[in-house]
Amino acid sequence: GIEDHKLGVMDDHIEPVHITGNLSVISMAFLLPDTSTPVIWRGPMKMAAINQFLAEVNWGPLDYLVVDLPPGTGDEALTIAQLAPNMRGAVIVTTPQDVATLDARKSVKFIEKLGLPVIGIVENMSGMICPHCGEEVELFGKGGGKKIADELKVPFLGAIPLDIEMRKAGDEGRPFIVRRGSGDSPTWKSVDKVMESLISVIEG
Repeated sequence: GIEDHKLGVMDDHIEPVHITGNLSVISMAFLLPDTSTPVIWRGPMKMAAINQFLAEVNWGPLDYLVVDLPPGTGDEALTIAQLAPNMRGAVIVTTPQDVATLDARKSVKFIEKLGLPVIGIVENMSGMICPHCGEEVELFGKGGGKKIADELKVPFLGAIPLDIEMRKAGDEGRPFIVRRGSGDSPTWKSVDKVMESLISVIEG
C-alpha cells in the first residue's frame, strides 16, 4: 500500500515515509524505479545501504527502531549487529510448521553466537480467522513457536493468527488497528498481547 511513495531529502538527511503521526518507514523499495525491479546486491552494497538507513535517515525522536530482516542468517543480520552494537536484541518470528521452526532454531543460535540477546519468539500465521464464521482454523498447525521457545529457554511473546482484515490493512498501507477502527477483534487482541509482552521484556 505504500510502495509508490518516493523518498525526499532535507538538510542532507533522507526523509522516511510517514504512515501515522508516530510511525515512519523506510525500505529499499522506495529507491527502485518500479515494484518489479529486483535488488541484486552483494554483501558490501547491502552493508552500505543498511549503514545509510541507520545513519542518514531523519528518524526524529524514537521510542523504538524496528529492523525487519529477511529469513535466515545472512549478510543483513551480520551488518546490523556490527553497525548497531547498542541494539536491545532480536525478535524471532516463525510460523508453526516444523520446517519453519527449524530455521527459527538456527536464527536463535545465530543471534546468541553474535552475543546479542534474543528478546523472544513470535508465532505468526498461528491459525486462521475464518472471514465467514469468525472461528479459528489451524491451517499451518499451532504451537510450534511456543515449543521451540520452551526448548531454547527464550521468552515466548505470543501468537498471531492469519486474518484477511490484517492482509487488507497491509495492502492499503494502513496499520491494522487504524483500518479496523477498534481493538475488539481476536486478531487485534493477539497483536496487542504480543506488543505488551515485547515491551515488558525490553523495558524489564
